[in-house]
Amino acid sequence: MIALSENQFKTLTENATTLESDGLGAKVLKLKDGSFLKLFRKRSLFSSETFKPYAIRFAENAEKLRALAFISPNIIRIYSLSGPINATAVHYQPLPGSTLRSELSNSSAERNKQLIKQFGALLAKMHESGVYFRSAHLGNILVQPDGNFGLIDLADMKISRFKLTLNKRRRNLKHISRYKEDSHWLFELFLEEFKAGYSQHAEESVKKLFSNQN
Repeated sequence: MIALSENQFKTLTENATTLESDGLGAKVLKLKDGSFLKLFRKRSLFSSETFKPYAIRFAENAEKLRALAFISPNIIRIYSLSGPINATAVHYQPLPGSTLRSELSNSSAERNKQLIKQFGALLAKMHESGVYFRSAHLGNILVQPDGNFGLIDLADMKISRFKLTLNKRRRNLKHISRYKEDSHWLFELFLEEFKAGYSQHAEESVKKLFSNQN
């Protein structure tokens, strides 16, 4: 992790575009060279951020995902910012494409069936690979120009050496179902396609996992 002074931060983010923000300020910046800078502000003295900064988690997860043959952003650097900003930051090359949520909103029913089936296969592959992605909603899945799916917003993720238990898989589906629009596509309109995609990598888990979704 590289320490970045306030002046260095201002130089790095000169002419940057704010893509996301909250009450504390910018969260994601698009820099003038097209790369992204994602900030994780420290909200309290004693938190999980203190023991393992989210910027490091993001970067480590990106590397682990690529090792497991998933598509994730390429990390450039990790920064520590002191002073008034008091945050860690990850600098990375963004993935091309649009979110799966956006694609589903602007595609035909037939294409949506294909996309949902593909997402089901991706989710099952993650579960079988030990990836517990709490933020695996459809806004964090990118449909790339070549049709493959990429993963973004990686800090809230745990990756183990063992495939996920049925309980963790159910919890992951519950997280996804909290988003009304996503839930409508996945568990109402295209549930059968979702299940068919999931069964490509985890056929034995489908019946138990989706038993409460019918």
